[in-house]
Amino acid sequence: MKEEQKISSKAGLLKMLREKQGAPISGGVLAKELGVSRVAVWKTVQALVDAGYLIETGETGYLLNPENEKDFLYPWEFGENESMYYHYLTTDSTMDRARELLTSKLLTSKTAVRKTESVSGNEVSRAIITAEKQSAGRGRNGRTWVSRQGGLFFSILEQPNKEGWRLSIADYAQFSLVMQIAVVKSVSYFCCKQAFLRWPNDIYINNRKIAGITTEISGEGDLITWITGGIGVNINNKTPFPKAVTISEIKGRQISRKEVLKKIIEEIDIIKKTFISKASYSQGNRALASEWNSLADCIGAKAAIFEPEKKDDIINEISGKTLARGIFAGIDPAGRCIIKTDTEKGDLYFNQGSVSLAFLNT
Repeated sequence: MKEEQKISSKAGLLKMLREKQGAPISGGVLAKELGVSRVAVWKTVQALVDAGYLIETGETGYLLNPENEKDFLYPWEFGENESMYYHYLTTDSTMDRARELLTSKLLTSKTAVRKTESVSGNEVSRAIITAEKQSAGRGRNGRTWVSRQGGLFFSILEQPNKEGWRLSIADYAQFSLVMQIAVVKSVSYFCCKQAFLRWPNDIYINNRKIAGITTEISGEGDLITWITGGIGVNINNKTPFPKAVTISEIKGRQISRKEVLKKIIEEIDIIKKTFISKASYSQGNRALASEWNSLADCIGAKAAIFEPEKKDDIINEISGKTLARGIFAGIDPAGRCIIKTDTEKGDLYFNQGSVSLAFLNT
C-alpha cells in the first residue's frame, strides 16, 4: 500500500479493515498490502484485540464490524501522524508526562502505549499526550481538573524554535490564545451551536463550562524553548459539576473523542498559519486578540478581578482578595484582561497568572 512507509502495521491494518465496512479480508491479502508475513498480520491482529478492538477471525479472513467500533485514542488511530502521539490508560497528569518527554527528547517513554514497530520520520517538534483517566489532572495555577472516563484530556507539547518560530517569554499568552480559539471553534463545530471564550482560559456554551485550558513554559534568555498546553473537553463523560455540560449532552448522542482531538489540532494549525508570523510572535498580536474578542460572550459585562484564597493547597474560587471591579472590555494584543473602571485609575490590565475573573450577574 502507498502509505506503508509512513504508518505502522496496526494503523495500516485498521485502515484496510475499516475500508471494507464489515467485510472480511484474508490474511494473505493483508500481508501482501502491508508488506509483512501472514504471521506478522496475525500478531498485529492479536495485539489490537488485546488493546480492546473487536476483530473477528473466520475462515474468510479478518473482520472489523463498524457497529462494534470503540472510541480509542491510541497513537496508531492517527495514521501517518502517529509518531506524535503518546497514550496512557491512566496517569496522574498529561502535563507531567509532557515534561518527562522533554527530558527524553520526545520520543521515548516506558509506560505510554506506543507502537511496537518503527515508523519512518525525523524527530518531531510536537508531541500530543492523551489519557483515558487522570488521577491528578491540573487546571490553571495547580487547581484540580476532574478527569472522568469519556472526556478528552490531553497535552500538546511544542518546541517553537524547532518549528521556525521565535516565541518570546513576554508573549507566552499568544499560544494560549491560539489554543483557546481552536477549542472554541471545534466545540462549536461538534455542538452545532456557538461556544464562547471567557478569560483567562475557559470555554462555555449555554452559560455552562464545557472545556478548559492551562499552559506551562520553559525558556532560555528571552525565548521560550518549549510550551505545553493542557486541554480538557467534556465529551462523553459525566459532568464534573452542575454548571458544566458535555458535547454528548448537547447533541443527544455519543461523540468520537478522536475526531474532536483531530479537529482541535487542525484548528490550532490553521489559526497559527492565519495569525502568527513565523518570524516572531513578539510585540503582541492585534489580529489574534481581535479574533479572541469576537468569540467572547461577556465583553461589556460587570466583572471583578480577584486573587483566589488558598488554604492547605486548596484554591477557593469564592473567597479571595478583590483587586478591581468594573466592566470587562476584552483583551489587549498581549492577551491581558482589560477592566474599565469609573475611578481615576481608568483602564486596568491584568496578565494571565494567579488572578481570576468573575462575571457579576451572569
